[in-house]
Order: sequence, then structure tokens, then C-alpha cells
Amino acid sequence: MSDGVSTGAAEYGLQVGRVAVTGSVATDHLMTFAGRFSEALIPDKLSSLSVSFLVDDLEVRRGGVGANIAFGLGSLGLRPLLVAAVGEDFDDYRSWLGRHGVDTDGVHVSETHHTARFVCTTDLDQNQIASFYPGAMSSARDIELGPVLERAGGVGLVVIGADDPAAMLHHTQECRQRGLPFAADPSQQLSSLSGEDTTALIDGATVLFSNEYESALIEQRTGWTPESMVERVAIRVTTLGKKGARVERRGHQPIEVLPPREERVADPTGVGDAFRAGFLAGLAWEVGLERAAQVGCLLATYVVETVGTQEYRFEREGFLARLVEAYGAEAGAEVDAAWSRP
Repeated sequence: MSDGVSTGAAEYGLQVGRVAVTGSVATDHLMTFAGRFSEALIPDKLSSLSVSFLVDDLEVRRGGVGANIAFGLGSLGLRPLLVAAVGEDFDDYRSWLGRHGVDTDGVHVSETHHTARFVCTTDLDQNQIASFYPGAMSSARDIELGPVLERAGGVGLVVIGADDPAAMLHHTQECRQRGLPFAADPSQQLSSLSGEDTTALIDGATVLFSNEYESALIEQRTGWTPESMVERVAIRVTTLGKKGARVERRGHQPIEVLPPREERVADPTGVGDAFRAGFLAGLAWEVGLERAAQVGCLLATYVVETVGTQEYRFEREGFLARLVEAYGAEAGAEVDAAWSRP
């Protein structure tokens, strides 16, 4: 039997319902290098690094943390509200997200900047070198959540994803002032955040998302121990790469979930965003934290098997069949029943 989120909801007052997702919207330029970065790097010359990699191909895809998470939630039948800043080149992307169940009424369009760009190269070992141009994302700091959420009829949880750092701090502060539960997901922006800002983004979060490296970086920046971190947030979720994910709550044993078997490995970009979408969908369905992590791991597996963060496809029956194969009939039955509820 899964560790029921109903217990967690009662303990922390968590009723997810509809989710608002703040975070970047970007166009991804994804390339693959048919070698290993490590073979071209000289450790004692890294201070004067100048290196170029001849790549095999280029894929231009839709991406961005906020859009990726919202797309995953929409693909699972929820109706997430995306809150972000984009350029006037967003029309096609807006249509795409709308066709996949995402409410884009909370998206602000800048008249002066292009939508953000993410450029990433992946080697044979799935290591990545990337850069990010923020563009219109900088305007996200001017978005007030209150009017956006009021127009949407309210939400139960606000995800503060990687975005313009000032916007992340602004949204987090507004959530606290309005008494809105929030999920902290600073991810790629941790490298540019001070210890004070990191603490401001995370302290008191209903859910904290990070991978293993980011988790260590959070501990370094905040000075918190792993034990104290569980005291500062309600639910701590750490993705573990090929080892799946770990979910921790104060006063409970950690829950560890392994990922399903991959049919193929294509590109890891966006895997973490898909996990977050699946986990949040599980919370919204109230299937329990273990089940939520299982749904997250399965959705992440679809991304691993596909080039592009929003190119994966599945039918409900096929998704449930893979869930049963990976986690058993009980898991499939619980998610199926929850998915069917209005």
C-alpha cells in the first residue's frame, strides 16, 4: 500500500487541486556530440578553457522549465495555469500548449525581447554543456500573481520554477503574503543565487524539488543539514537519476522509487521537469506520495526515450500498462481510479 498523501494533506493542509506553474518558457536548441567531453578537457588548463565540439545534429524544440512542467500536467489531463513572460514570437508555442491542456492566460508578452533560448550539447555519456539566454524572461519579475490567479478562479498550489531570479523571489514572497502553498524548484538558477536568496525561496515550501547535486548545493548555500532541511519544508523530493527518486517528510521514513525500464535512451533534457509534472499530478489525484513519485518516474522515462522536452506521446491505456509493469497492479488500479475522478 502506498504512503497515502491524505495523511500528508491533513498534516500540512495540502489540497493541491489546480496547479499554477511559474517558470521559464524557452526554445531549446539541442545538439549531440559523438564523443566524450572529458576526453577534450585538460584539468590543469580549465582556467583558460577554449574548446569547440563538432556536433552531429541539431534539434530545435519547445522548452523552458515552466512550459515543460505545465505540458506534462496537461498531458496527464490536468489543466495547469502557466504564469511566465515571453516574446511576441510566442504565438505558435501558445497554440501548441493550448492543444495539450495548458491554460496560457497567465503568460505576459514582452514587446521588446524574444522568448528565452536554451542551447545544449549532450555527449555519449549523457553529460551536458548548456547556456541560457533569458530574453523576455526578465519581464517575469513584473507579474503579480494575485490578479492572474483570481482570473483563473484560484489554485491550490503554485510552483516556483527556474525563472528570472527576481521573479522567483517576488512570486515566493507573494505566495507567503497571500497564504498560498508553493513548491520550490530553483534548479538551474541555484548557481546564481546567494545563500540568503536560496533560503528565501525554499524556507516553508510545501514541496522542495531538487536533484542530488542541487540538494548538496542548497545545503552549502543555506547551511542547513539534511535533517534540518526536512524540518524547513513539508515534503522534500530529490531526483536520483538512474536510481529514481526519494521523498522525505518529517517524522516518516523516506520513500524511494526506482524508474521503469527504458525502451531506449534518446536524450535526458527535460527529464526532471517531467518528473515534477508527474509527481504534482499524483498529488492532485491524491494517490499518495509513493504513487506520485512512481507517476513522476514513468513520465520522466517517456522524456528519456524522446529527443525534445515536449515531444513524448502516450495514450492513457498505454501509460497505465507501463505503470503496472513497473510498479504492480495495485499502483495501476489506484492511479486509474484517481485519473477517472472529475
